Amino acid sequence: MKFLELLNQTGLIAAHRGARSIAPENTLIALKRSLGKCDFIEIDVQLSRDGIAVVMHDDTLERTTNVAEIDAFKSRKPYRVCDFTIDELRTLDYGSWFYEDENHKEPLLTLRDALEFIKENNIFLNIEIKDMYGIVSDEAAVETVVKEIKESDTHKLVLISSFRHEYLKLAKEKLPDAPTAALVEGKHPPKLLEYLRELKVDAYNFNNELVDKQTIKMLREAGFFVGVYTVNDVKRAKELFSMGVNCIFSDSLEKEEVGVL
Repeated sequence: MKFLELLNQTGLIAAHRGARSIAPENTLIALKRSLGKCDFIEIDVQLSRDGIAVVMHDDTLERTTNVAEIDAFKSRKPYRVCDFTIDELRTLDYGSWFYEDENHKEPLLTLRDALEFIKENNIFLNIEIKDMYGIVSDEAAVETVVKEIKESDTHKLVLISSFRHEYLKLAKEKLPDAPTAALVEGKHPPKLLEYLRELKVDAYNFNNELVDKQTIKMLREAGFFVGVYTVNDVKRAKELFSMGVNCIFSDSLEKEEVGVL
């Protein structure tokens, strides 16, 4: 099955940043623990200083790494991901922050690592390209991600999404076989259907607070896949699926937890 075919289905669960309720987010162990508990995995991707695609949600490293504990890096505040080379990023621990009573070091996850993992395990992956406007050009950001997908031959297994919609146009031009999704928070763009058609996206993912039945119905009738983030409540998940939402992005991965068995 291709990701495009998956988008025709409903009742889907996406592992938000991997199994982040039971493992450090956006790490290989989070991807491994997502297997069998979701329909696809969502990760966040941005570029290191030397242009390598790495899997990190925050613009800065302090929340999910031990960067502040490394003497050599203490003068590097605010510890922006884009200010560190790939070799420097590889020296950090991406796991121990998550655990209270044990030391669980986890290595950096690169996009290449993640793509190799999904290929080996035949699971789908939503790659959210973080907004890097002002750091690298749109062309460089998208080309780096697309190159990794092409080289790993995983274009049938991936969905590319972003809050920076300029990336989506470029991604569709460079990799027309891979579906794209516009991410939105807070308010819908004006003339929503016209806007999404102009972007040539296949999906539209927006925050839970923005949901209303009329918009869901309009989007689904127009042929767009609809995803809602971040939903960890059983009752709310059932409500969204009954409205026609295709997918929820959740930190709670057991399907019985969200009532869709």
